[in-house]
Amino acid sequence: MLKENNTLVGIGWMLTSGLLFVCVTGIVRHLGSNLPAAEAAFLRYAFGLVLIAPVFFRLKNPIPAGALLKLYFWRGMLHGLGVILWFYAMARIPIADVTAIGYTTPIFITIGAAVFLGERLRAHRIAALAAAFVGMLVILRPGLETIKIGAWAQIAAAPLFAGSLLLAKHLSDTERPADVVAMLSVFCTLVLLPFALWEWKTPTGTELAWLFLTSVFATTGHYALTKAFAAAPITVTQPVTFLQLIWATLLGVVLFDEQPDTWLFVGGAIIVGAVTYIAHRETVAARRRRDATARGDT
Repeated sequence: MLKENNTLVGIGWMLTSGLLFVCVTGIVRHLGSNLPAAEAAFLRYAFGLVLIAPVFFRLKNPIPAGALLKLYFWRGMLHGLGVILWFYAMARIPIADVTAIGYTTPIFITIGAAVFLGERLRAHRIAALAAAFVGMLVILRPGLETIKIGAWAQIAAAPLFAGSLLLAKHLSDTERPADVVAMLSVFCTLVLLPFALWEWKTPTGTELAWLFLTSVFATTGHYALTKAFAAAPITVTQPVTFLQLIWATLLGVVLFDEQPDTWLFVGGAIIVGAVTYIAHRETVAARRRRDATARGDT
């Protein structure tokens, strides 16, 4: 019963995080292109620093140095550039399209783990990667539809976010999760600052208020996501993320008069299915390794 309750709690946290992240996309879509993408991203993270300020008093390494400093910097660089592209895409293509293309990030994580961490690309991984690529083609339909610049921006953002998550995984081996999250906010803000200053446009009070609210939703969403992963296996929580596409689509229809097509859901379902399959296989493999270690197998 306890395990079942934990599963339900995990699903609940994942649903909560999905709703919060959809709220973030809705606000960014509402702001549109009035503010440059880099500036909007910078202000979102600057406000985020204010929100998590109490965390810095409990950091294990408040002033990182050496190799640790480089890892934090490069994660901030990758994530910062990805956020700029995401803000740019959100202002130019439907919310549902941005959400669906964003589902490809775990696929790039799998590729990155093979290239940079030496993990083997087994047959099931290659098949899932191919399926996800097909899903993205179904959404974009190159040759039949003109791929908009906003879609290209989101496609480019996916591997950048994947790189950021891979570095987070590496950092989490030695650093506390709170340190990793806090340092992302610090370095992302620093990385975004020069891009924001390059084409700075004085924001209105209303725009600042919306971006502050974005930071509240995003910060809370990341917390809910962490709680979901802690409560239930990723194979249980991963399929729930597909609901974000449904919510994003409804938000686009109701508030922004965006009309989705059937192919968006077909492609999104293929991508989510591929990601869920990879997550399931990795969970099974990890369990087998733990069992073998417990038995003393070599």
